[in-house]
Amino acid sequence: MSVTVDDDLWSAVGDPTRRRMLDLLLSEGTATATSLSQHLPVTRQAVAKHLVVLDRVGLVHASTAGREKQFHVDHAQLARAVAQLADVGAAWDSRLQRIKRIAEAVQRGTDTNTEKR
Repeated sequence: MSVTVDDDLWSAVGDPTRRRMLDLLLSEGTATATSLSQHLPVTRQAVAKHLVVLDRVGLVHASTAGREKQFHVDHAQLARAVAQLADVGAAWDSRLQRIKRIAEAVQRGTDTNTEKR
């Protein structure tokens, strides 16, 4: 079972500051780099750089409102990320079940050999 994973997408959401930014954008609807920086332990410039990363993978988009850019989450891309994570989780569940069955078989074999002695 092979699961296709968008490495750029997962690299982008792998950063805790970017995940927090997504949380803030989801709760607020839209926000500027300045307004996001007021809720994060990083500078406005750092927030702007994080937003570039999130925009590059399609998780956020910007619209210009006067002199500021308002950012919002792309819900379709976020749903794609969630689906990928669910697929990866299902694949690992399957692998872990196989490992469990092998370990139980080995344990049963060990128990049988111990009883014969």
